[in-house]
Amino acid sequence: MTYWLVCNAKSGDGGRDREFWLAHLAQAGIAHPRCCDFQERDWQHELRPDDTLIVAGGDGSVNLGARVCREKQATLAILPSGTANDFARNLALPAEPEALCELIARGSTQQVDVAEHGDGIFLNVAHIGLGTLPSRESRTTEKRFFGRFSYGTQLLRRINARRGFRAIIECDKGVVQGRWLSIAVASGAFFGGGNEIPEASANDGQLDVIAVRPRPLLQLLLTFLTVRLNRQSPRRTSTLVHLKGTHCRVQTRKPKTVTADGDVVSKTPLRVSLHKGALRVVAPAIVSTARDK
Repeated sequence: MTYWLVCNAKSGDGGRDREFWLAHLAQAGIAHPRCCDFQERDWQHELRPDDTLIVAGGDGSVNLGARVCREKQATLAILPSGTANDFARNLALPAEPEALCELIARGSTQQVDVAEHGDGIFLNVAHIGLGTLPSRESRTTEKRFFGRFSYGTQLLRRINARRGFRAIIECDKGVVQGRWLSIAVASGAFFGGGNEIPEASANDGQLDVIAVRPRPLLQLLLTFLTVRLNRQSPRRTSTLVHLKGTHCRVQTRKPKTVTADGDVVSKTPLRVSLHKGALRVVAPAIVSTARDK
């Protein structure tokens, strides 16, 4: 088995670079992993199913690593170094670098779901509408200063100026249409720097489609707080619709930008299919946001 290491020096505040992680990996017994870069592809031909690809970066870097591991049937290990690190939150990873590297050395793994859209995949969430603004407009300096809260500052700046857009949302368990402020299609349980998706996990075999209608800011905040406190999403209200399924299609009247795992990927229509347990990751457990009974 071979360990491979990819580091994104531009992730987060830049404090956890390649040398930082190499030192901690060596202390855990992983000495001299093969260092590589996503900008080059030759090394990917050498990746084997029993290898582990260690990705130090944010959700965008993890997405790239997941594509390679899924193709080669290798194991993905994550050293969270980005702004949001939402996919890493699904995996119950320890916060301390020492414990994280020791976990990778032990090799404890879980299977997680992968959402496929067109030629790409995502592990967290695809957004249409207001939810795409943080990815499209958050400035690097602002992200470094405010961290994951930069996403919220962008939304608050623009939320009152949005009238929404018309779309039809089709899932294998329901169809809704109307005017929407934001549509999110999620395969995991977190988005936007730690916001929970109720009753979800990264291995439940279900997409969670959450669509928000244009409403006054106070009404939107009250709905958000109610969902956050109850840890249970109402299936349909005057503000929010929550659908589940293994397939989803979103058709808008006019083409709209689609972002996935923090990157702009395409325009609508958006078609998503979920593949259960399609990726092997290093993790002690998978976090579930299902309400305790």
